[in-house]
Amino acid sequence: MIKRFIVIVAIFTAMAAGAQENVSSPYSYYGIGLTNFKGTVENRAMGGLSIFNDSIHANLQNPAAYGRLRLTNYTVGASHDRVKLESSEASDNAKITSLDYLALGIPIGNNIGIGVGLIPYTSVGYRITDVQDETATRLRGRGGMNKVFLSAGYAINDNFSIGVDANYNFGNFQNRRTVIRDGIQQGTRDVNRSDIKGFNFNFGANYQRMISEDMELHLSGTYTPAIDLNSDNFREVSTIAFFNNQEVVTDTRDLDIADTDFTFPSKISFGAGIGKTNKWFVGAEYSNLGSSSYEDSFSFRNDGGRYEDASQLSVGGFYIPQYNSFTNYFDRVVYRAGFRYDGTGLIINDESIKEFGISFGLGLPVGPTFSNANLGIELGQRGTKDSGLIQENFFRVSVGLSLNDKWFTKRKFN
Repeated sequence: MIKRFIVIVAIFTAMAAGAQENVSSPYSYYGIGLTNFKGTVENRAMGGLSIFNDSIHANLQNPAAYGRLRLTNYTVGASHDRVKLESSEASDNAKITSLDYLALGIPIGNNIGIGVGLIPYTSVGYRITDVQDETATRLRGRGGMNKVFLSAGYAINDNFSIGVDANYNFGNFQNRRTVIRDGIQQGTRDVNRSDIKGFNFNFGANYQRMISEDMELHLSGTYTPAIDLNSDNFREVSTIAFFNNQEVVTDTRDLDIADTDFTFPSKISFGAGIGKTNKWFVGAEYSNLGSSSYEDSFSFRNDGGRYEDASQLSVGGFYIPQYNSFTNYFDRVVYRAGFRYDGTGLIINDESIKEFGISFGLGLPVGPTFSNANLGIELGQRGTKDSGLIQENFFRVSVGLSLNDKWFTKRKFN
């Protein structure tokens, strides 16, 4: 067990050092960047659906699920994105590979479970060059906010469970803008940076009940209250010259920027689904994020973005031909599919930025302890070419492992 924890801590450290550059999108320029999906490959393959809980998988979106765990569960996931960016005048391509989550769920009793893990919550990553008339502007950004979480879930009875996540949020966002004007020997560069840190909490509940001999109803809900996080803000303004296509700083000034309280928005989600035990499941889930609170949090950057409350609708499910088949491996494979539609909450040039995706996935059984390897693909679109904006068409491949073991077994000797 000690060796296992050493490996886990080492991976956590490596992930914390490199988890911030996992997006390539001009829309990550605004606010705190693009919000990453907080869930496993299994959830993502069902359109982001988090309603379904069982005894062998950790649910990173609803802490109530830890109360139903019966085996220790390690879960890790990564993805590779290929993005085509198009405006009304030009197009470009980008690709990015990222580690999406790492978590450990441990049952410590018949109805109590805990979880610990690390998730990149938002990401900033872009390189934009804009040439208009006699002025060229280059924008670059990187960073993001990460969550280290400790979760606990308690099953009150066979039907109802509750849980809570305690999250420590940390990270930084750096936005750099370089402006060059024709006929002027030197250019200007300003760098804005915000360092974020602070705690927040997420509460969850789950209800499951058999409504017939083999049909089960699932109800799920979560609530994250709004809370203020600390934001240490910095701005650096420089005069630059170019030698051999390299930027050389000739003068730099640090400007006094007031530190602010960044309002981490409230979030509420609820969903319902129905399924046949060990056979199939289908459900729908709705989430609302109070991202309008971003409006005043980063006004010192004057990035041009406005905010409204964000929302997401997810519909999805899975199908298993025969979960206990001994003759056909593919009968035990879990086949998943889903759809999601997001209002991101970001408004640019009076256009509300929307996003949607269609996803498919497979859960491949591995070994004798209900472990599985999970594969998922998603086709989607973000943004629009209207109002001088950029439309992103993306193809995402996700890979995850969900490995199970039994800890804290009391040995008996005759």
